[in-house]
Amino acid sequence: MVSVNQLTVEFGGFFLFKDVTFLVNPKDKIGLAGKNGAGKSTLLKILAGIQNPSSGTVSCPKDVRIGYLPQHMKHNDTGTVWDEVEKAFGELKQLESDIASLNEELGNRTDYESESYLDLIHQLSDKSERLNLLGGANYASSIELTLKGLGFEREDFDRLTSEFSGGWRMRIQLAKILLQKPDIFLLDEPTNHLDIESIQWFEDFLKNYSGAVVLVSHDRAFLDNITKRTIEIQLGKIYDYKASYTEYLRLREERREQQMAAYRNQQKLIEDTEKFIERFRYQATKAVQVQSRIKQLEKLERIEVDEYDNSALRIKFPPAPHSGSITLSGKALSKSYGNLNVLNEVDFTIERGEKVAFIGRNGEGKTTMARMVMNEIDFTGDLKLGHMVKIGYFAQNQADLLDEKLSVLETIDHVAVGDIRLKIRDLLGAFMFSGETVEKMVSVLSGGERTRLAMVKLLLEPVNLLILDEPTNHLDIRSKELLKQAVKDFEGTVIVVSHDREFLDGLVDKVYEFRGRKMKEHLGGIYEFLERKKLESLREMEQQKVAVKTVVSDEAVVAAKAASKLSYEERKEISKKLKKAQQNVAGCEKKIADLEDEIAKLDELMQEMEKASDPEFVKKYQETNGLLEKQMEEWETFQLELDEVQEIKKSLDA
Repeated sequence: MVSVNQLTVEFGGFFLFKDVTFLVNPKDKIGLAGKNGAGKSTLLKILAGIQNPSSGTVSCPKDVRIGYLPQHMKHNDTGTVWDEVEKAFGELKQLESDIASLNEELGNRTDYESESYLDLIHQLSDKSERLNLLGGANYASSIELTLKGLGFEREDFDRLTSEFSGGWRMRIQLAKILLQKPDIFLLDEPTNHLDIESIQWFEDFLKNYSGAVVLVSHDRAFLDNITKRTIEIQLGKIYDYKASYTEYLRLREERREQQMAAYRNQQKLIEDTEKFIERFRYQATKAVQVQSRIKQLEKLERIEVDEYDNSALRIKFPPAPHSGSITLSGKALSKSYGNLNVLNEVDFTIERGEKVAFIGRNGEGKTTMARMVMNEIDFTGDLKLGHMVKIGYFAQNQADLLDEKLSVLETIDHVAVGDIRLKIRDLLGAFMFSGETVEKMVSVLSGGERTRLAMVKLLLEPVNLLILDEPTNHLDIRSKELLKQAVKDFEGTVIVVSHDREFLDGLVDKVYEFRGRKMKEHLGGIYEFLERKKLESLREMEQQKVAVKTVVSDEAVVAAKAASKLSYEERKEISKKLKKAQQNVAGCEKKIADLEDEIAKLDELMQEMEKASDPEFVKKYQETNGLLEKQMEEWETFQLELDEVQEIKKSLDA
């Protein structure tokens, strides 16, 4: 579908990648991996046609539709959330217009056997198929499902997009791209501003999507759950494997071990051959063998071992100063923004040395609580820091707060005090800023480089409470693993606000769930919490079923005990109830079947432009669907009554 041939990108004599070639096939689910600065975002921009390579070509058929979500975007929209997302259906509306024109033209033609008439038929078929794929006239329900899946509430639909933060506005753009249903998704860090629930919904969407996906993400769990192919950019080359990211790492390590074994064997062969040549070079009796060995060496195809970029962060937090046994406690904490109440009467206690996660949907108060602890915003209630507690805080937008007019070295030099100033270059070197890179201006740094630089500030002085608000955004997978290990080794208390399951797994031993203006404490790790949430939901369903069965069972027992005392008239009354319940269920089933037939006919009519734009017809369509839903609810009630009466009669007959 998309062919990349001999692609090269060069910046001032430095090759980002060189002579890269690969093919994106229909339905491919590709994870694009590599360290920060390897060229992943650049490659996506080239595939999207936004940036030109230094050399090489990208071939893509004209009818292939590409949906591109950049890592950073400018927002100029001024309408409501619904208005903005509805723009995704510009193609649908154009298709409806084209189909209407084609139908009109076909109705006026009589040359049924001509090539041009058949061409019109093909056009109509293609456009109708595309219209159905996009959801036809039922796009309103698609918009609602997508917005809800990405975390929006129904009351958000009519709010102006300008009222939302950058992260939420990114979700609006993501919703537009998803609803356009392109042939290829090009997604650059799409989960950076999504909460865990939205990520899980997004995973399901992409796994079941019929088109191709090329995805840049540093969320290993997200990559593993979606992708079946991994392309890693490393030191200007690509490594392409038909495997998920974790499986790819295993296969790459196996390949490297095989290469090393073959390389060592070949080097031994070369060494032995060179020794033979040197030993017998001047002996006439061995001249033929020597010449043969020389030619053998000349023809030998030398084995090369894949280069491996093993540069990495070297993170170690300073030892945590001693503090009291209680690090942080809150009682009756509340916070409102105008009329919007975010947190209400919240109580919690975090003890020294605990590592806890704040999780929940965006807007439920996670970052608000972190800012309350930092005393950055007003609130009501009692929030106490423990004895001798000193906080190190990494804000969600910390990387964006850096002064772009300063260099990397100046950024740290301006805030470092005391003996640490003598170790600034060593500290920057540990975060992969060395040599000339320390003179780079902040304005030209990538997202990952900015995050690393912002992280350096945390190491400038010892603290015993780390508050990390989305620390993994923009960090590559290797850097995240090293940061995770550094946080695990930290002896102080840690609060992590994150949606990254892989990062939290094995790191935290307690989860605080933010939901419904409250903080709910869950002991255990993140996957235990997620599994427990599923079980709670299923348990509630099972409890409802058990409750129904219990009612039926109890009534059956009572009826059975009284069976011997029941008169003929009473038995006759039970039979009447049974017959009536059966009639009610049968009547409902008949009405449901009739309504389903009617809706099927209305669905066909809805494909016609005139019907889809007729308010009276649309009203009838909606009312009929409403009647069906109501009838289904009635059927459930009648069926439950029938089950109960049948249980009673069965016990009497036993």
